[in-house]
Amino acid sequence: MSEAMLALEGVSKTYNKGRENEVRVLDEAALQVRAGEMVALVAPSGAGKSTLLHIAGLLDTPDSGTVRIGGTDYTGLSDRRRTVARRQEVGFVYQFHHLLPEFTALENIVLPQLANGIARAEAQTRAADLLARVGIGARADHRPSAMSGGEQQRVAFCRALANAPRLLLADEPTGNLDPATSDQVFGALMTLVRETGLSALIATHNLDLAARMDRVVRLDQGQVVAG
Repeated sequence: MSEAMLALEGVSKTYNKGRENEVRVLDEAALQVRAGEMVALVAPSGAGKSTLLHIAGLLDTPDSGTVRIGGTDYTGLSDRRRTVARRQEVGFVYQFHHLLPEFTALENIVLPQLANGIARAEAQTRAADLLARVGIGARADHRPSAMSGGEQQRVAFCRALANAPRLLLADEPTGNLDPATSDQVFGALMTLVRETGLSALIATHNLDLAARMDRVVRLDQGQVVAG
């Protein structure tokens, strides 16, 4: 069995701690995503899946428990170390693409690479390759406003993979698309994940999409259980 690319152990998170409306969102949750594995995370709204993804991606810290990516324990590290790790190890995709409207598709994928110290020519080559892989290479010079919702989300996928992360985290990545477009766009995402060999944890309400992944887990009363 391949090693765990993402390992959450005993992760707990409570909001409004100590108040009357205290909410324990995660309760000693544990989860492993192996290298090269696609895992679907299924849960109703408000169950804590976004919180779990933010903790897994080092955007938030748990009250207790450990978060390991690629075998490295990032629990308790400084904000600077966590920021560097996010930039190099983790790619994020959200329900809404959040592309920069004043830049082209290619430029939206180049910019995070420049921020990571990649030379412009190399960044442009990688951006063009990623766009070609998801079937919209011809749209490289278009700004988001001139692209369809499905095309914009494909650009967002490419941007998430711009710095060649080892872990992809996606929160309802096709939730804002119609069923037909959702199916096509998710297929593009699966192609990217399989071709690059990275690990992926993808939160979705769509059980058909979840079934196409390697494994399904769900959140139940703050804990991760088999789907």
